[in-house]
Amino acid sequence: MGTLAHDQEQKWIRAIVRRGDRAAADALVRAYYDELYAYIWRQTGRQEDALDLTQECFIAALRSLPSYDRRKSAFRTWLYHIASHKLIDHRRKNWTVAVPLTEDISSPGDFTAIVHDQVLLAQAEELVRREDPLEQEIFRLHVYGQCSFPQISAVTGQAEAKVKSRYYRLLARLRKELKDDV
Repeated sequence: MGTLAHDQEQKWIRAIVRRGDRAAADALVRAYYDELYAYIWRQTGRQEDALDLTQECFIAALRSLPSYDRRKSAFRTWLYHIASHKLIDHRRKNWTVAVPLTEDISSPGDFTAIVHDQVLLAQAEELVRREDPLEQEIFRLHVYGQCSFPQISAVTGQAEAKVKSRYYRLLARLRKELKDDV
């Protein structure tokens, strides 16, 4: 968000916290809804789950808004942190296969590659699911959320070097485990 948008965001947050302003809450949710929904949908692969989890994320964020500290992280970063934890909880409850947000199947060769990629992604997800929650969060923020390492560092509260190290170690383990399929 730019400075003007960031200022508007902070006005909405103050209005929500101070007066319980529903219009401000609606505006804040609308500002991030599509982005957060896409992030969640990429990981769940199911529209119903993505809709439910997106709603749960915003409910949790709005309830916790009084504890949000803009000096510690941007609102977007804080929101992604909430979403990451909701996704980890969701995966603990019921495992689903993640699928890409867009699928362009224009020829049989493309279809085969997409199916292979989805099978490989499902296998990788099965392995990632066994990792500790922090590594799951780092992996999913980078792969599905397309977050940079500095953004992931802000979301997780971990040093950027540690985030990179954990991510690349996990990738090395995934490559080793999936070497016959890659």
